[in-house]
Amino acid sequence: NDDGPDVRAGSGDILLVHATETDRKDLVLYCEAFLTTYRTFITPEDLIKKLHYRYTTFCHSPDTNKKRVSKNTFFVLVRVVDELCLVELTEDILKQLMDLVFTLVCSGELSLARVLRKNILDKVEQKKLLRYTNSLKPLAARGVSARPGTLHDFRSHEIADQLTLLDAELFYKIEIPEVLLWAKEQNEEKSPNLTQFTEHFNNMSYWVRSLIIQQEKAQDREKLLLKFIKIMKHLRKLNNFNSYLAILSALDSAPIRRLEWQKQTSEGLEEYCTLIDSSSSFRAYRAALAEVEPPCIPYLGLILQDLTFVHLGNPDLIDGKVNFSKRWQQFNILDSMRRFQQVHYELKRNEDIISFFNDFSDHLAEEALWELSLKIKPRNITRRKTDREEKT
Repeated sequence: NDDGPDVRAGSGDILLVHATETDRKDLVLYCEAFLTTYRTFITPEDLIKKLHYRYTTFCHSPDTNKKRVSKNTFFVLVRVVDELCLVELTEDILKQLMDLVFTLVCSGELSLARVLRKNILDKVEQKKLLRYTNSLKPLAARGVSARPGTLHDFRSHEIADQLTLLDAELFYKIEIPEVLLWAKEQNEEKSPNLTQFTEHFNNMSYWVRSLIIQQEKAQDREKLLLKFIKIMKHLRKLNNFNSYLAILSALDSAPIRRLEWQKQTSEGLEEYCTLIDSSSSFRAYRAALAEVEPPCIPYLGLILQDLTFVHLGNPDLIDGKVNFSKRWQQFNILDSMRRFQQVHYELKRNEDIISFFNDFSDHLAEEALWELSLKIKPRNITRRKTDREEKT
């Protein structure tokens, strides 16, 4: 069936049973969709309990079919553990999993016990490492000072490489469930990596605005704006739509757009704006993304917008049963993002450029940007309208 698995709706338990029939080829994709979206109708803790129960119910059966079901259930459980977000790794879940490891050892299933134990330990290590890295962050921030100089000291393609390197580091850390949950409840604690990525986008965009608007001479502002257009050209070649859009939203922001620019500069910028024309539901951007060969960093704002649209436009339940058609749509949106996370960039760090960025922390707030914009060109000064303004 082209629209996805034949399952349209079902109780949580029926959907779980269906997901453990993974040796049926027609259900492989269904199982992926289930594992990606189950958090919208059952908690990881409850799912682990149910899988644990299903495994222990069938594992000692002499019936080969039931034995097969227990094995399938075990490997679905391993996937669930493997794909737990670090914030989901609670003491209760750990205790439950270690109990299962003990049961496996006692019943002689040593190889299965080893697989599950390794998975649990890997997760615990990741969590420890994350705590350690987070504790070092304030120290690192204090030790690094911004490198003096200007953006013109570096070549445009080198800047694009470093923007992509920083984006990629944060993009690969985002866990798929964070994105799914954000569309539903916008909880920063439950989506820490997504929150960090979004803040990075906003900081970069405001940093670009601030750099341009803080130039006192019109020719210096023009020169910087043209430099950013060149950087965007290289970002497009790198398939980094995230930084591309962060810069474009800066160049197209009202405090900057209202200033005087050379005709060819305005026209050059207009060309780049067509990619993110939102009037036709980002048709040009979607078409460009569909043709992209990874590595690629997509624009996450649109993924979140699509997920929110699916969430608000479809009921969670149909006649009291879990609406799986809705989950299938959510899975398709998230699966394209996962595909991009699997192919990594091979870029070398350039510490000079990275320290020049200084984490994009040196930027002005919206109000201060407007103040400077009005200082450069007070409101009562009339001028030739640009094509863009005539359209609005």
